[in-house]
Amino acid sequence: MKQPIPIAQAAEFALWRRPVFLLFLMAFAMPIAFNTWSALLNNFVIEVAGFTGVEIGWLHTVREIPGFLAVGVIALMMLMREQILGLVALLLLGVATALTAYFPSFGGILTLTMLSSIGFHYYETVNQSLQLQWIDKARAPQVIGWLMAAGSAASLLAYGVLVLTWKAFDLSYTLVYMVGGGVTAVIAIYALIAFPQFESPNPQLKKFILRRRYWLYYALQFMAGARRQIFVVFAAFMMVEKFGFDVHQVTSLFMINFVINMIVAPLMGRLVSARGERFVLLLEYAGLIIVFLAYGGLYWLGWGVVVASVLYVVDHMLFGLAFALKTYFQKIADPQDIAPTAAVAFTINHIAAVFLPAALGYLWIVSPSGVFILAAAMACVSFGLGLLIPRHPEKGYETILTGRVRRTIKSRL
Repeated sequence: MKQPIPIAQAAEFALWRRPVFLLFLMAFAMPIAFNTWSALLNNFVIEVAGFTGVEIGWLHTVREIPGFLAVGVIALMMLMREQILGLVALLLLGVATALTAYFPSFGGILTLTMLSSIGFHYYETVNQSLQLQWIDKARAPQVIGWLMAAGSAASLLAYGVLVLTWKAFDLSYTLVYMVGGGVTAVIAIYALIAFPQFESPNPQLKKFILRRRYWLYYALQFMAGARRQIFVVFAAFMMVEKFGFDVHQVTSLFMINFVINMIVAPLMGRLVSARGERFVLLLEYAGLIIVFLAYGGLYWLGWGVVVASVLYVVDHMLFGLAFALKTYFQKIADPQDIAPTAAVAFTINHIAAVFLPAALGYLWIVSPSGVFILAAAMACVSFGLGLLIPRHPEKGYETILTGRVRRTIKSRL
């Protein structure tokens, strides 16, 4: 077993063996499998398995169950280090994605989806924790912005190859899933072998914690999870069902998203540093209200595919601003709370995700526009909660309500 190395000593290593480089490598590896799965999913389940809105809703409900059970990461941390757990989860994501097309039945797709989802959600839980532990608070917005750009670059590479080769070489779902998942699995194995185990500066609590002073962070996570389901599940599904997008067309749309993210993500990091989490999150929520209402307009007003494509790109870009919620928590958290709270927050984020896709699948059949109106209402609630974030949050000043209480107490002394 490798001897853990303190983060402070890692600065002496070659760049390719430092903690930040490992974060970049993981940020590059995960989207290759996950976005290959996402790009092909709607066409695969409609063309091969004959899914309707009901089945796609159930599939995404199953996919989100491991996210709801992300608190299991706390138990696994007692058995292995976070770094190892994250890489093993990344390996599981890659292998499950590679095998997806070999089981084209409803049961088979749900089973492989569950396995890949365990890998994805446990990886994401650990990855968020490691980012906040390994990156200094002052540099976190900029570095996380660059990590997002690295993920977008990986997705762009995968999608670019898919667009150029899908029709030209008449590729099969089996081959593409195998290659996409296989690349991620190989990178995970390399990272397990090539990197030392790093010791975080603050030992993490290995127990379930739920602190009252984090209530606003929990509430924002809950609303973010509910909204995200509508974007992830139904926005892309709409592009295939309503506008008849083929695989290469869906993938081209994703590529536009990731080109923009590569450019915008680092700028988002600077924006968070300059204007604070409150401003950026309110900007995200206000933009999402407009976008979701406009999605409804696709059905009420008969807007065409160009408007739908623009809305999808803007939607994706706005969701990229959500990383400001990470840095908000980093500023208010006790250092030893980061890992267990990341697991708890992931579970809270996925409470709605367990039942919402299936329930909205039935609403989709009756009124697709109603799904997006509900999403706009959720964004309104998030905007209201976002108004409670202080301009300069810190431990003891988690919300503007906390600040008022502190000022009231001081005035009475």
